[in-house]
Amino acid sequence: MRTELREASVAAVAVALGGVLLGVLWWWLAPRVPLVGDVVGDNWAVYLKDSEGEQGIAVDGTFTLLALGFGAVSALAVFLVRRRGGVPLVVGMAAGGLLGSVLAWRLGVWLGPAQDVIAQARAVGKGVTFDAPLKLGAKGALLAWPFAALVSHLGLTSLFGPRDPDPLLPPEPYVPRSGA
Repeated sequence: MRTELREASVAAVAVALGGVLLGVLWWWLAPRVPLVGDVVGDNWAVYLKDSEGEQGIAVDGTFTLLALGFGAVSALAVFLVRRRGGVPLVVGMAAGGLLGSVLAWRLGVWLGPAQDVIAQARAVGKGVTFDAPLKLGAKGALLAWPFAALVSHLGLTSLFGPRDPDPLLPPEPYVPRSGA
């Protein structure tokens, strides 16, 4: 059991560190949401440049699709390192996927445009387009990586994992034949 817990901890840390790559890819591939600043009286107001744009949803979709891919790849890597399952290993992989998703989310937000949109609007000027901060609106997307990893690992284990031996059947009782 101690060996399984150690392997699960290593898997959790290794999978979670993949969150750095996910965060950088999300920051790089996510579409930018264009904003425009305007002065209303003495105050600044910030509006979407295209009120019917779908960039905000595409940001969440990009994160989700990348996380699904990372889940499948991390499940494949864990399976190739250790050809069989085990509850601690799978729990470690799922926990690492969740930690990796949170790490990716926070890293992407940190790498993205500044969070203070009013200051950005003032800096670029009235009517000039600038990018909104990178934001994950659908927090359920954080669960895409662990779920994809669990489903992929289950599939790999069921298809390519070691099989349980067939149970031995008891010998059939000897029944003498009547001579004819």
